[in-house]
Formats: sequence, C-alpha cells, structure tokens
Amino acid sequence: MVEPIEVKAKDGYRIWLRYSDGVNGEVDLDYLAGQGVFKAWDSPGFFETARVTDYGFIAWGKGDDIEVCPNALYMKLTGKSLEEMWPDSTAVEIA
Repeated sequence: MVEPIEVKAKDGYRIWLRYSDGVNGEVDLDYLAGQGVFKAWDSPGFFETARVTDYGFIAWGKGDDIEVCPNALYMKLTGKSLEEMWPDSTAVEIA
C-alpha cells in the first residue's frame, strides 16, 4: 500500500506530497478552500500546519481538525483511478 511520507504547504492552497513509492508533486486544493471545515485554512498560518499523521492521513490543526484522504490525493496527483490503484479489489453494492 502506498502511503504519504512527506507534505509541505505551498502558496495558493497547494501542497507538495511525497509517497512511499517515490511519487511526488503538487496538488491544488484551492477548490476546497473557504467551504465548510476548509474555511479554517483562511486563518493566518493554519494551512501551513499541514502534516502526515501517524495513521497516514494529511491533516491540519493541532488535533487533526481537518483531514484529507491520502488515497484521493494520490489519485489526483497521478491521475490513476480506483481500479488502477487496487486492481484485485471488488466493490460491494449496498442496496
């Protein structure tokens, strides 16, 4: 399983990420800024608190106030689909 190992906040609600498989690059999160819990990013210095948590999520704030799924960011960074990331998995339909 690919996991994030480093994150750095950049200007304009962008983050630079590095994953355990060597993939790295910037992801633009501007589309989230100012919406719901992501309004907190507008507070001075808050966005710069970005870090990888002990359980592998990307989080902001002292108590993991905001978290973003690392798999979603990996797919955004690489352009891979769920099927490409987990080809042996099967989806379960819940009726």
